[in-house]
Amino acid sequence: MSLMSALRAIMTSELKKIPIPRRGVDYRGKVVLAPMVRSGELPSRLLALHYGADLVWGPETVDRSMIGTTRRYNPDSGTVDWTRKPSQGCKEPQGAEVKDSIIYRVHPEKEAGRHIFQIGTSNPDLAVQAARLVAADVAGIDVNAGCPKPFSTHDGMGAALLRTPDKLCAILESLVAHIVPEFEIGISVKIRILETAEMTEALVRRLVATGITGLTVHCRTTPMRPRERAIRGQLRMIADVCHEAGVACVMNGDVGGRDEALKLVEEFGVDGAMIATQAEKNSSCFRTGADGGLASWADVVKQYAQFALETENKFGNTKFMLTQLIPGKSPVYRELAPCKSYTRMCEMLGHDELADRAREVDLALDIDPNNTGKKKGATANTTALVAGGQTAKSRAVESSTKKNKRSLSERGVAISSEAPATKPAAMLV
Repeated sequence: MSLMSALRAIMTSELKKIPIPRRGVDYRGKVVLAPMVRSGELPSRLLALHYGADLVWGPETVDRSMIGTTRRYNPDSGTVDWTRKPSQGCKEPQGAEVKDSIIYRVHPEKEAGRHIFQIGTSNPDLAVQAARLVAADVAGIDVNAGCPKPFSTHDGMGAALLRTPDKLCAILESLVAHIVPEFEIGISVKIRILETAEMTEALVRRLVATGITGLTVHCRTTPMRPRERAIRGQLRMIADVCHEAGVACVMNGDVGGRDEALKLVEEFGVDGAMIATQAEKNSSCFRTGADGGLASWADVVKQYAQFALETENKFGNTKFMLTQLIPGKSPVYRELAPCKSYTRMCEMLGHDELADRAREVDLALDIDPNNTGKKKGATANTTALVAGGQTAKSRAVESSTKKNKRSLSERGVAISSEAPATKPAAMLV
C-alpha cells in the first residue's frame, strides 16, 4: 500500500460514519449493478450476482404502482411477487378472469441481503406507503433523483427532484423516520451532478443531513445522454462532503468493469462504484481480470437463459435482454427476431438441455411452444386473410393447422374425448 493510500485509510477510519441498520448493508467497498428499466429485472440481477456484483439495484418502481399490490410467494419460480389486477389495457374477453400483473419480483434466497429497491416518488407519504410493502424483503430503499426520462420526471420524480430539494429532503427524512426503525434497513438516494460544483455541493450537504446511509452520484447533468462522457470534476468534492457526514459515496457513469471501478475508487476517494451500460452488455464485467475477466457472450447468454427460465421471466423482457447480450453482427442475433417462445429460443441458441424446462415455462406463461406467440388454442382467421387479399397466406395457415392437428399427440397436447371437433377461429389482433 502506498503512503497516500495508508494516510487515506487512516483518515477514513477517523471520519464520522452513520450507523448501518441491523438488516441494512454498507455501500462501502462495493461494486454494484445500477437500476435500469427492463435491464434490471430479476434474471439480469441474478446474472450480475452470479458474476460477482456485490449489490444489485432493481429497476425504478413508482410508488403508486406498488400501492395496492398483494405480496405472494410463487413456489414455481421460488420468488416473492407483488401483483395486482391491471387497471387498463386488458385484452381478456369480457367475463373472463383477469390475470394479475407482476409489478415487482425478488428472489428471497439468491438476492438475500444484496437487493436494493429503488423507488420513484415525489410524495413523502406515498413513498413510505410503497416502501413498507417491500422493506421486509430487501436490504435497502433508494430514492431515484437522477433519471432524466419523461416517464420518471413527468410527475416531479427522478431528476425533477433535483430542482425541488425541499421535497426531496422531505421524502428522505420521512423514509428515514418511518422505515429505518421499523424494518432496520438503510435509506439512500441517487442523484446527478448540477451545472456548477457550488450548486451540487449545496444540494449534497442537505441530502446527507437527512439520515441517509448512502448517496450515489451519476457524473452527468440531467440533459446529458449516455453517449456523452461522464464529468468527474466534482466527484472528489462530493465524496468529501459525504464523508464529513458519515455517508457512503458511490460513483456512477462510464464505469467499465470491476478492475476499472477499483482504480476509480482509489483515484477519486469514493467508497464504491456502480456499473450500468457495460453490465447490460456483459455482466461478467463484475469479475476481475484475475478471476477470468469478461466471459464470452455465448456463455453469458446461456447463464442468462437459465435464470430467465428458472424465474419464469416475461418472454418479452428475456428477448429484449438477449438483444443486448448478443452482438448485433452475430447471425444468432438475426435469428432471434422471429422467436416467440422459450422453446424456439432454446432451439435457436442450441441449448438442448434447457428444452424441457423451456416448454414448461411456455405453457405456464400461456405461450405456444411451437412459436406462434399466441395463447394456446388461438388460430389465425383464414377468412379474414382471404378477404384481405392474402390467399396464399390463408392456404399456408390452413395447411399448418391441419398438420398441427395431426401431430398434437406428438407435441404432448392431450384432447378430451368430449371436446368438440372444431373451434371457432379467433380474430387476428
